[in-house]
Amino acid sequence: MGSLAGTLIAEPATSAEGALAEMLADVMKIEQVPFDSHFFDELGADSLVMAKFCARVRKSDGLPVMSMQDIYAHPSIRRLAQAFGIAEAEAEVNLDAIATLIQPRDPILARTPAPAPASTRQYLMCGALQLLFFLGYAWAAALAGARGYEWISGAKGYGAIYLRSVAFGGTAFIVLCTLPILAKRLLIGRWKPEQIRVWSLGYFRFWVVKTLVKSNPLVLVAVGSPLYTWYLRALGAKIGRGTVIFTRHVPVCTDLLTIGPDTVIRKDSFLSCYRAYGGWIQTGRVTIGRNVFIGEKTVLDINTSMGDVSQLGHTSALHSGQRVRTGERWHGSPAQRTDVNYLRVSAKPCGRWRPIRFSAVSLLCVFFLYLPLLEGGTLALLTAVPRLGTMLKPGNTAITTLALYRDALFISLVLFSGAVLLGLVFVATVPRLLGVFIKPSAVYPLFGFRDRAHRAIVRITGGKFFTRLFGDSSYIVHYLRWLGYDLGEVVQTGSNFGTDVGQEHPSLCIIGSGTMVADGLVIVNSDVSATSFRVSPVYIGGDSFFGNNIYYPPGGRVGNNCLIATKAMIPLDGKVREGVGLLGSPSFEIPRTVDRDQAVGLDEAEQRRRLRAKNRHNLRTIGIFLFARWLHVFLITVLALAAFDSYGGFAQLQMALLFAAGVMITPVYFVLVERLVRGLRPLRPQYCSIYDPYFWRHERLWKVPAEKYVQMFNGTPFKTLIWRALGATVGKRVFDDGCHFTERSLTIVGDDVTLNAGSEIQCHSQEDGAFKSDRTAIGHGCTIGVGAFVHYGVRMGDRSVLAPDSFLMKGEEIPPRARWGGNPAREM
Repeated sequence: MGSLAGTLIAEPATSAEGALAEMLADVMKIEQVPFDSHFFDELGADSLVMAKFCARVRKSDGLPVMSMQDIYAHPSIRRLAQAFGIAEAEAEVNLDAIATLIQPRDPILARTPAPAPASTRQYLMCGALQLLFFLGYAWAAALAGARGYEWISGAKGYGAIYLRSVAFGGTAFIVLCTLPILAKRLLIGRWKPEQIRVWSLGYFRFWVVKTLVKSNPLVLVAVGSPLYTWYLRALGAKIGRGTVIFTRHVPVCTDLLTIGPDTVIRKDSFLSCYRAYGGWIQTGRVTIGRNVFIGEKTVLDINTSMGDVSQLGHTSALHSGQRVRTGERWHGSPAQRTDVNYLRVSAKPCGRWRPIRFSAVSLLCVFFLYLPLLEGGTLALLTAVPRLGTMLKPGNTAITTLALYRDALFISLVLFSGAVLLGLVFVATVPRLLGVFIKPSAVYPLFGFRDRAHRAIVRITGGKFFTRLFGDSSYIVHYLRWLGYDLGEVVQTGSNFGTDVGQEHPSLCIIGSGTMVADGLVIVNSDVSATSFRVSPVYIGGDSFFGNNIYYPPGGRVGNNCLIATKAMIPLDGKVREGVGLLGSPSFEIPRTVDRDQAVGLDEAEQRRRLRAKNRHNLRTIGIFLFARWLHVFLITVLALAAFDSYGGFAQLQMALLFAAGVMITPVYFVLVERLVRGLRPLRPQYCSIYDPYFWRHERLWKVPAEKYVQMFNGTPFKTLIWRALGATVGKRVFDDGCHFTERSLTIVGDDVTLNAGSEIQCHSQEDGAFKSDRTAIGHGCTIGVGAFVHYGVRMGDRSVLAPDSFLMKGEEIPPRARWGGNPAREM
């Protein structure tokens, strides 16, 4: 029968079609749904509405399980029903293709019963031991530093001071580099595949070794050089000659890591050889063959392997049990076979001695330049301010005088303002000078002068202070141009780029007019092999919108007017995509936008008026940001001077406590800052324009409070306390190995939840000019895998699991005890 509303409603061909149509009509709160109408183009639905529809279908008996990928591939009731009928017919004849899309049976989970959570007594005991370890480490570091300063300052003449600085700095560096190796051999011996209950004494030993391994200063200066592979070999890893590892996520269970010769592993990859699952630390092998390529931002779970001459593309993941055969190329999350070649630069003769010379020069710079400058700078500071120089004398009581605080005020102002002003000049001038020596598209060998210049450019321009200072405001485009970006004719929105924008070579970044970036865009300008590298321009089309956590490599096949969803993989093959959206890894096309997001648009005159108001608000936010950062430096300066004042005799413990307080004051301070910025009120779910004052206040909450300090407490009960203090609802005995909450007061985490490294719970989304936020609830006993991303409006049922590197889209509901994974996530 025809509908009087103007759209013909066909009789349902099957009862399933009718049931699906009735459910969607109920979710959208409309009377009827035409069976052939497009969900997005004709009905005006969005991904949040369709996620609720999928959840409703999953709860109904007799209907197939549907995911958001199915919705986008078959965007009408009739096509959806037909597709699932066909899928059932094809399932028996296409098992090989399906096997690459489905998580293989996890060998550990298959034989391990569900564990009971650790007791509260174990939880508290582990936290107490971790605190004692921290205080002991602080005492030893404070005592060694003070004795070293005393010895250096007693030298006669600048030459003697320099030599003593070299001797003391070099000794300290060697001790800090060898300490993790000795601790691992003493506390662990050799890693083997096993399970360690979280918060047990065995876990405490694991945590001590993991903390020391990851905090080794060699990681700061040696990543991507033979020094790094030598360090991992000393920890027990089996790594072949000629392998280059660029990731700063240091493998922990190194005896379980095997990497063949001439392999390259790119930045931000996880191959830790352990994971946290259901209250256990599970260790397992990661085996990588020779001549293997592993792209940027990848995850290799335990019990995975890659054969010789194989490839794993950027932003991809191997889930536990997956095997890449010799010569195969895989990409996606979970990874599947592909024909795309990710090794896009030819090899270059490197020679045997070039890497050794490169490493030797790096060590010489550390021993004879960086460390002496650091120690000599401290001595020069204390000499320049005589009152500070007297504070190393035992028994001095200057801490109780007003003069100390005046000196601390002066020092903190000079250091902070000088660092900001000089840093702003430094990040724009030095990379430009170094860039003269590197020609775009030319192939250079690794470990030469040009390679060192390239790495210096990446490190200098990769600092986050200035992008955080200017991001989410109109002023970020001026800063990016200052760095060297080509932004064309900017269409100013006041939120063109977020606070976290990264790149390798700013002068080779070309972004079209009218494009907006939410946060977490990383422009990868380089192609790298085990012996060579090449930098290339990266072109990003105009009138596009980029979501969160996107890596954009050279050669991306994305043109103008595209919506790139959060965590989407940028395609490197096929036609240039234009006028569409891209979602998932590997990515597939979705609608560019929906009517609901366009409803928050403003007329041109009103938008200009609100933009001016937003700019004034952002200027005040920048001022608050600078004041909050300087005040933190001032407080640390006061505590550091108090620690020096306490040096000598029995007061060494007091000195260590004051140094520890200098570290511990950071979370207390920034908790207070965040609560004040938030107005002492929790956030509430919101849907508004980016020109709404609520959104401006929300941007201030992203910008002003610091966030990195929270990661210092990974794997300890203290991180849970910090999340609670910041406004999150967090249950008992939660294990957090490196998760990040973007909107703390909208995040709800149940008891005995396990959160892995690199995971994120983000309770908001921004698409073009629309901002949306909602609560996300993680049930009791859930596990969120390494590098997984949970969006807003999500509900995870008790003891459910989200696999590594997955993207759980907004509005999704995971049933209790279910196991989901993939990008976008679906039941596995």
